[in-house]
Amino acid sequence: MWSEFFSEKSLLTFVDIDPECRKFSDGRANVEIGNQADPEFLAGLIEAYGPFDVILDDGSHICAHQIKSFETLWPALKDGGLYAVEDCHTSYWPGFGGGYRNEASFIEYSKRLVDRMHSWYTDQDALFPFDEIAKELNSVRFYDSIVVAEKRHSPAPATLYAQNGEVKLSRRALQVRGRKSAFSGKDGN
Repeated sequence: MWSEFFSEKSLLTFVDIDPECRKFSDGRANVEIGNQADPEFLAGLIEAYGPFDVILDDGSHICAHQIKSFETLWPALKDGGLYAVEDCHTSYWPGFGGGYRNEASFIEYSKRLVDRMHSWYTDQDALFPFDEIAKELNSVRFYDSIVVAEKRHSPAPATLYAQNGEVKLSRRALQVRGRKSAFSGKDGN
């Protein structure tokens, strides 16, 4: 199916724990047998096939495995690449290491990715320090049972403003501490 979806020039790498799946290797599609929770195995994949344009995790669906795979493979994702994790509904199943609001679930991990992506704007350094992933995590999207993270290296965010007819960029908002909204107290709060 994936061979038909991606262009003929694409090199596809699949991982499974069932050795029978090797029969699907055909030169363009490589099938490697191993465990997605094994960092040494994943490092071997990166060395042999990386960096990757797209990573699709449709593995064990065990939350700890999804997290370990993400943390190991994310650095091997190319700039502009997508990392998708399927069957995230297992994050709500205790038998897969999840459960509603279980901090060990992949869904909760992904929600924290959103915070990490926004750590540029921290005003509470001790509580919420800057996280380096903010320099490359462009978006985190949630769909029914799927989480997709987009990697795109970017400089620190800037505010675009015009002053005396001249358009300028400012990164001042990233340096201000103890901010208070100009609207504070004027909207009922």
